[in-house]
Amino acid sequence: MARGTLRIYLGAAPGVGKTFDMLNEGWRRHQRGTDVVVGFVETHGRVNTLAQIRDLEVVPRRRLVHRGSEFEEMDLDAVLARNPEVALVDELAHTNVPGSRNAKRWQDVEVLLDAGIDVISTVNVQHLESLNDVVQGITGIEQRETIPDAVVRSADQVELVDMTPEALRRRMAHGNIYPPERVDAALGNYFRTGNLGALRELALMWVADQVDEALERYRAEQGILKPWETRERVVVAITGAPSGDAVIRRAGRMARRTRGELHGVHVRSSDGLRAPPAEGLQRQRELLDELSGVYHEVAGDDVAEALVRFASSENATQLVLGESRRSRWSEVARGSVINRVIRKSGTIDVHVISTPSVHDTSVTPRIASRRGNIRGLSVRRRTTGWFVAATVPIVLTLLLTSLRDEIKLPGDLLLYVLLVVTVATIGGIAPAVLASLESVLLANWYFAPPVHTFTINDTEDQIAFVVFLVVSVTVGVLVSRSARRTAEAVQARAQAETLAALSGTLASADDPLVPLVAQLRSAFGAEAVSVLRNDGDGWQIEASAGDDPPKEPKASAMNLSLDEQSMLVMTGSELEDQDLAVLTAFTGHLALAVERRRLQSEAASAVALAEANELRTALLAAVSHDLRTPLSSIKAAVTSLLQTDVAWTPEAKSELLATIDEEADRLNRLVGNLLDMSRLQTGAFQLLLRDVGLEEVVHAAIAGLDHGDHLDVDVPEVLPHIHTDAALLERVIANLVENALAWSSPESPVRVEAAAVGDDVHLRVIDRGPGIPSAQRERIFLPFQRLGDRSNGTGVGLGLAVAKGFVEAIGGELSVEDTPGGGLTMVVALPAPR
Repeated sequence: MARGTLRIYLGAAPGVGKTFDMLNEGWRRHQRGTDVVVGFVETHGRVNTLAQIRDLEVVPRRRLVHRGSEFEEMDLDAVLARNPEVALVDELAHTNVPGSRNAKRWQDVEVLLDAGIDVISTVNVQHLESLNDVVQGITGIEQRETIPDAVVRSADQVELVDMTPEALRRRMAHGNIYPPERVDAALGNYFRTGNLGALRELALMWVADQVDEALERYRAEQGILKPWETRERVVVAITGAPSGDAVIRRAGRMARRTRGELHGVHVRSSDGLRAPPAEGLQRQRELLDELSGVYHEVAGDDVAEALVRFASSENATQLVLGESRRSRWSEVARGSVINRVIRKSGTIDVHVISTPSVHDTSVTPRIASRRGNIRGLSVRRRTTGWFVAATVPIVLTLLLTSLRDEIKLPGDLLLYVLLVVTVATIGGIAPAVLASLESVLLANWYFAPPVHTFTINDTEDQIAFVVFLVVSVTVGVLVSRSARRTAEAVQARAQAETLAALSGTLASADDPLVPLVAQLRSAFGAEAVSVLRNDGDGWQIEASAGDDPPKEPKASAMNLSLDEQSMLVMTGSELEDQDLAVLTAFTGHLALAVERRRLQSEAASAVALAEANELRTALLAAVSHDLRTPLSSIKAAVTSLLQTDVAWTPEAKSELLATIDEEADRLNRLVGNLLDMSRLQTGAFQLLLRDVGLEEVVHAAIAGLDHGDHLDVDVPEVLPHIHTDAALLERVIANLVENALAWSSPESPVRVEAAAVGDDVHLRVIDRGPGIPSAQRERIFLPFQRLGDRSNGTGVGLGLAVAKGFVEAIGGELSVEDTPGGGLTMVVALPAPR
């Protein structure tokens, strides 16, 4: 009996329509004459979903009793006895009630498949075992029902059922997913736009991975070795070398521009190549992770072969390599990895990234590092020159002795001249002089008649030897001078680039003092650099770079004055004359940076003073208007009661006294908000943090509000406790609710609800008022903002500003959302105790 086929509708989130699609597919097959039954479908009370069953046969469910409650499960035996061609089985990740034949529904499906029955099923991406922890981190909700990825991957067909977050939230708001009483809580918790977008991306990536696996299987079965450019994949070789960071970043930009994948591969080889430093490799692994890349490590004796093999196996379209740092001799002896990769790459594009550090504008050229090499040639070249000058003339003499009959004295001298020029090119003038003298003596002894003497009989031979010696020394001098000029040019170039970097930093950075100090330390190889400032109370560090920066001028002999109060101090660096010009430029730029910081400080003070004046003006305007209103009402009521010529009835007296009481409470709230705003701006309040129940704080906050029947509170007692200052939070809730009541009509009550979201507790104050345009939402948290006095209440516009300040002070977050159907929702995210 052939095994049945499995088709799965994978939902990016609950409510996207996977059950709807499953039923439609079953009905279409039924219309074509296929024997289709509904083994189990969960409609969740959705009328539209229930209607899709139409005339399909439904196998009766099995009823089980567990812990005194009755549950319904798919009757596996009944479906097997019915033996249809196709069975529709909803919710593949479902856990069966104890007493069922199998623990999981997907195990029931395996039984049906083994019986030769085709199955169409559904599952949500959050139920996949490999993504369970990721989904929990996104939504804050643990999914207890999971299914092994292998079960879903083994399906013959997996079809993604997707929907944009906005469309899904509209379905939720219209009541097509959950009943109306659960809509607001769901939209504020699991069905937030960010959550839905992340779940959608997870589902797309998971399905894309499965497509890749199917594509690889097809290519292997068909013997197709050439990569298919179905999606850009960039592979970058990771070596751990310092220059590799720039190569990885470049590869990351290439992948991001093409919206492709980034893979990093490190080849551990046994061909004698030196292993990279562990810290360098680890740093680059972290960098790759920051760029959303995936790290791989492979072993291979042939690095080029291993790189190309990995790139081909990943179906890569681009392979990125860093410029080789190996010497020419090493490449000649061992071959070029880059060249071999290019030859083996086939249709894979190979990019070789040049990473000369001197051209990196983010790194200050190291000036002081070249001071010891200003003589021109490196120590290695001079050492090699001395070795060649001491040994090669002897070898050449032995060779020419064996060829005495074929090569005469003029030919011998020309070969010695060539040797001396080579030595001069390698080691400079001193080894060239040694090679010249040694060559003259050897040529005289072995080849100038009479041989084996230092006597030269022929005048023409004497002239030839003199010319030979002069030419050799002259060539050595010219080569040494050329090397010195080259070194000076490199030094001048480094100085020019340093000055250019200084100008760029001074022009681009908001506060250039710190980066300038870092550049100074890097350029001159100093251990530590400090810019000190003396304001009369001793030296203070304005900016520093390096370990243990000097804290006073006497800490180092290398210090320069920047202005009357500032000084530059350097430790661990000895400067030479050629560095003074660049150092002078540094000090000039540092002085400008110090002055710029001082001017910025004065400008900030001026801005703060202007804001304070603006705030004071707004406060005076608010006091003159909003505080005078309750005072006027109180004054009028008291004056009326004090009149002796009027006989007030008891009802009139009660009304006047109620007016005094109401207006006094209003005045007290206004003054309280003013004082709270003042305390927030000065930081003059102490927090009393403790674990409290949110329901207690909410009921205490609304107890003093005149809300009538216009407030609906749903704060469960089972919520986790929150770690907060209860008094401040009470003021926050009171201000938010009072604001919501002021903007709501009597026909639309304000709703206060709370729910646990991850490690936090979210309190939502929902009104059905006119709402606030997105462009004005930041303004509502500024002091004295009332958006045109369109609300039904009065006040100085401090309620939301105080609320936001208090929430942030207790470690929470206050945000604004649209209420589905119109209105505004204030969301307070509060931390639960850790």
